[in-house]
Amino acid sequence: MPVLLPFIENGPNTRVPVGHLQDGVPPIVVPDFSSGVASIGGNLGLNTTSTNFVRGYIQSWNLTLQKEFWKNLVGSVGYVATRQIKALGLLEQNYGFPGGGKTSQVLWNATGPDGLPFQRTADTQLVAPVGNSHYDSLQATLQRHFANGLQLNASYTWGKGIGIYNVRESTDAPAIKIPAFYYLNRAVFGFDRTHSFNLAGVYELPFGKSKKWVHKGAGNALAGGWQLNWLFSSYTGLPFGVSASGTSLNAPKNSQRADQVKPPQKLGGIGDTPFYDPTAFAPVTDARFGTAGFNALRGPGLVNLDFGLFRDFRMTEKWHMQFRAEALNFSNTPHFANPRSDVSGSKFMIIDSIANIGREPSGDERSFRFGLRLSF
Repeated sequence: MPVLLPFIENGPNTRVPVGHLQDGVPPIVVPDFSSGVASIGGNLGLNTTSTNFVRGYIQSWNLTLQKEFWKNLVGSVGYVATRQIKALGLLEQNYGFPGGGKTSQVLWNATGPDGLPFQRTADTQLVAPVGNSHYDSLQATLQRHFANGLQLNASYTWGKGIGIYNVRESTDAPAIKIPAFYYLNRAVFGFDRTHSFNLAGVYELPFGKSKKWVHKGAGNALAGGWQLNWLFSSYTGLPFGVSASGTSLNAPKNSQRADQVKPPQKLGGIGDTPFYDPTAFAPVTDARFGTAGFNALRGPGLVNLDFGLFRDFRMTEKWHMQFRAEALNFSNTPHFANPRSDVSGSKFMIIDSIANIGREPSGDERSFRFGLRLSF
């Protein structure tokens, strides 16, 4: 079976470097597999598969009803779904149990550093099925084909995806590694948005040659050839959960959640005012997992309008120029990130940063772009 051994070197603590570059890379001791059994060093991670490796699969289906309406309108509504069966991920075998103990499920006798069963600190992971996930959605569209200078495209999705927390690819590992507590990993996907709406359009202003108004003269020279386009988006906020220190849990390789002590009230604050009531959660002081589920809350939604103004200049039959003026986030609407989610943090449930909406240069405020395009 395939074996991958990542080499890991740890310093005495997080504030002390492992070594210096001028000293070179420490020699890597390759295990001897000649006998079929090898002792792997504590600083060598292990990624492998079992002898009965099972590869998962994905099922997807949709049922859509489409109808053409009057005036070039086409609408559709459909049910779109996927099922990921036996999704692959990394199953950690070198995990600790709450309080540093072991259960009858452990097949080894000795416990090594930090309470880890294999007497080593590095990861020991199987590439194997980690669970199932599903996505269900209602998707609707309304399109107006380009006619009389106007084109519209509206889309709406109401959906929900649930899977294994922290696992998006086969190289990801669940947050909680202990089989007895594995059910705690089931959560809404971190990228899930319940409601998504987009409205895009193009409109040629009705001025100039071949248009309804102002066919000649100065009016045509000033008002002819202009075009508007826009993209309006509105999304539900992204999920997030409340984390806590794992000191009392004392279960290496596992993530800890906070305790939820009462229903969380959404305050909706930005800056100094919390987004959710922070008193609804508390740190965990026992050797157990917290009761607050992964991705059980949602951050602020997002509303954005990008707007463009174009004009075509046909100088000759061959030469053609286009002027472009574009405004990103035309309404200058702030897009906030999720609040800080560490229950013991000084700014717990405070939003003090903006969302990364994937724009370059990065930023959230309204910005303008101007350009000229010459074609011949």
